[in-house]
Amino acid sequence: MWLLFTVTSVILTFGGAHGLFGKLVPESPEADMNISQMINYWGYPSEEYEVVTEDGYILGVFRIPYGKKNSENLDAGYDVWLGNSRGNTWSRKNLYYSPDSVEFWAFSFDEMAKYDLPATINFIVEKTGQEKLHYVGHSQGTTIGFIAFSTIPTLANRIKTFYALAPVATVTYAESPLKKLSLIPASLFKIIFGNKIFMPHNYFDQFLGTEVCTRELLGRLCSNALFIMCGFDRQNLNVSRFDVYLGHNPAGTSVQDILHWAQVAKAGRLQAFNWGSPFQNLLHYNQVTPPDYDVSAMTVPIAVWNGGHDILADPKDVDMLLPKLQNLVYHKEVLPYNHLDFIWAMNAPQEVYDEILSLMAKD
Repeated sequence: MWLLFTVTSVILTFGGAHGLFGKLVPESPEADMNISQMINYWGYPSEEYEVVTEDGYILGVFRIPYGKKNSENLDAGYDVWLGNSRGNTWSRKNLYYSPDSVEFWAFSFDEMAKYDLPATINFIVEKTGQEKLHYVGHSQGTTIGFIAFSTIPTLANRIKTFYALAPVATVTYAESPLKKLSLIPASLFKIIFGNKIFMPHNYFDQFLGTEVCTRELLGRLCSNALFIMCGFDRQNLNVSRFDVYLGHNPAGTSVQDILHWAQVAKAGRLQAFNWGSPFQNLLHYNQVTPPDYDVSAMTVPIAVWNGGHDILADPKDVDMLLPKLQNLVYHKEVLPYNHLDFIWAMNAPQEVYDEILSLMAKD
């Protein structure tokens, strides 16, 4: 992000309206849309819901109930639900706490797995009457799936198949600069980053997308900054959509969530949040150390796709994960892929999505 900040400063000083760094790629209207507007923009119906968790968080959940009318072979016909974890752009409400308070941000992926995912799945089951659902998760979305489905049997029973994209259970071999955060002592971590939101989405991100990264000569520099964090795969990145990507990302999470990942990196295993002292851990877990999460306890059928150039879900970490999965039904390593290719690579439909649909059809 500092690299992009430097680029922005140069643009403001020298580039400006004179187009020193090349003409702007036409801005996409999606950069300023909300989720429902983006769904409708592509011709699909959309519905919005608010799901309240057991501990009072209000989650935005979005639905594409059916495909385009008269679309023939363009749609697979599934009822699609898009969930959001607490703290991101679309889930920043609570029955008891304001998002301006420290209390609101006292969570990590522990609570996402314990409260958010169960509340969302139970809501969908109640709304649709479906007894079992397909679950597709990416990155931390796989982490909360591993935790929830291995610790809440009733929830696991509601999942037909778990489709895990760029799965993360450990970050032992991760090479992303983000892992360097694990070197910061916990006491210093909160002095630096505070104790509320980490990486909120704001106007600066949208400015980067619409004024900086859409300039022809700077697209490569912006993509390199992105690749440094997530791994390299230049040929699959549609640079013309940088304004859309940065118009909505990063969506924000808590400092505690990032600190939790730093703890996982140090521990070399997936474990609950360490509250900082034996006494605090005893209050939360009835033991002086945070408990480990046993991925091997999950029996849900799972299909895994990982990237060969992913420096967050490193292939060596995935190799350690796979033998622990009791019911692995499919695995594919897409060698050129980085961490974000599973979301926006230009050939993701051919490499990943079509295979997911084929596996779903077998169910």
